[in-house]
Amino acid sequence: MADTSVIELSENAVKNNILFLKKQFGEHVLISSVVKSNAYGHGMATFVPIAEKAGIRHFSVFSGNEARELMKIKRAESTIMVMGWMDDQDLVWLVENGVEFFIFDLIRLDKVVSLVRSTGRTALVHLEMETGMNRTGMKPGDLKKAAGIISNNPGFFKLKGLCTHLAGAESIANHVRIQKQLSRFGRLCRWFEERGLVPDYRHVASSAAAITYPAARFNMVRMGILQYGYWPSSETFIHFVSKKRDRHDPLNRVISWKSSVMSLKKVKRGEFVNYGTIFLAQEDKKIAVIPVGYSHGYNRSLSNQGRVLINGQRVGVIGLVNMNMLIADVTKLPDVKVGDEVVLIGSQGDLTISVASFSELSNQLNYELLTRLPEGTPRQVVN
Repeated sequence: MADTSVIELSENAVKNNILFLKKQFGEHVLISSVVKSNAYGHGMATFVPIAEKAGIRHFSVFSGNEARELMKIKRAESTIMVMGWMDDQDLVWLVENGVEFFIFDLIRLDKVVSLVRSTGRTALVHLEMETGMNRTGMKPGDLKKAAGIISNNPGFFKLKGLCTHLAGAESIANHVRIQKQLSRFGRLCRWFEERGLVPDYRHVASSAAAITYPAARFNMVRMGILQYGYWPSSETFIHFVSKKRDRHDPLNRVISWKSSVMSLKKVKRGEFVNYGTIFLAQEDKKIAVIPVGYSHGYNRSLSNQGRVLINGQRVGVIGLVNMNMLIADVTKLPDVKVGDEVVLIGSQGDLTISVASFSELSNQLNYELLTRLPEGTPRQVVN
């Protein structure tokens, strides 16, 4: 292994997850695969071709820069949608290349009007509505102005979507707020359609909403964490399985993260291990040095708490996690040797270290941990 660690993506897991989601939502619902933040840390360049093999043809990103990267990767027939940031140069490029994008304020809409009038191009837009999350999205007054601008510029706009973002569908505590948002969204959509502005898609649902609120699926869902094999929250999973006879988890985790033993050393009782004095050997120890640290995405808060798998056994991380190294207690592994595989996330033998357990120990969300995996760590596809 030339690099200090490698991230593996399971093609079979992606196929399983996409098939599961398609069965849940039905053929009339388009799945837009959200691959922002380097495909939630999985690696956009590695994940997108696998998703396309599984039948995905629509991808969502956050920024114009991510859209440019995705354009180099995707098949010609696959569609890109930008949900967030773009500068003026991005906007020109998006329109010229037929990329769909959100319009969430009149400032961006005015820029698009000037651009399409000067170039004669058609902008493929999704109007984002403010329904109660209070982040991005236009309130009714601005939406009415936007509707007028689009109606007065026939041929320059293609209304691909009307959309909003729900405020925390992963938690039952937000149920009332979500229902109010759905009602507002429905009223606004009807207002547009009464004026002849009928979008190709209506979409509000991320992973949590698509599972928990079937009425929120409309004819497109923006699918993030579920496609990678993780539930948005334990509440979401419990809600899903509570209505099933078979209560096993139907999702497969896509990602594994592996390294190898770099060095072995014996430590005598009464000696400290690694920087500082946070770990004192209470007995003679054998330790393994692993070339992964917080610069690689292994959180420093996992010092004296983390777990890794070596030789089919779960062993503890002891001492401080350094920038480039961590240390595991392998005293009970008599056959361990330099070069042995170390699983940081994933399975080895009958044991698994999940992102969920990893996240709980480091006080991070699944989302946070995954997206912090460095882009420089090589990704490879396995079955």
